[in-house]
Amino acid sequence: MIAALSWLVATRTAQPSLETQLIGDIVSNHVRSLMADHLTDVSSSDTHNVKPWFADKLDYSPPAKDLSVQGFPLLGGRMDYLENRPVAALVYQRNQHLINLFVWPATESTPESRFALRGYNLIHWGKSGTTYWLISDLNPEELTEFASLLKD
Repeated sequence: MIAALSWLVATRTAQPSLETQLIGDIVSNHVRSLMADHLTDVSSSDTHNVKPWFADKLDYSPPAKDLSVQGFPLLGGRMDYLENRPVAALVYQRNQHLINLFVWPATESTPESRFALRGYNLIHWGKSGTTYWLISDLNPEELTEFASLLKD
């Protein structure tokens, strides 16, 4: 009995939280997109090309804002997989830094939170039934600026 209880406590405390697992998956997907030459499935800075491309593949429409004037040009988008579902990954750039914006439907709004893992900065928020995850090796200040532009 004591052994079984000890095993149960050990396995419960050793398992990462769902959020920790998701953050790890987001970092892995970001890194994989950079390594595998699979940054985009649709390469275009025109939101009128990117948004409709997703329409045939997803049951929601991700925002594809043109922020090139503000220094964050849209490079395109691709399909990715997070939380057991296909998700939109929009790809932006700031100077030489690539930024992935993962977007999918959510049931609740969440306040903004920030994380850093393996040299990458992440910003997460949820609003109006959508969850957003930004990730890049861009410095936190510029990534925050980008997040603010997306929220406007």
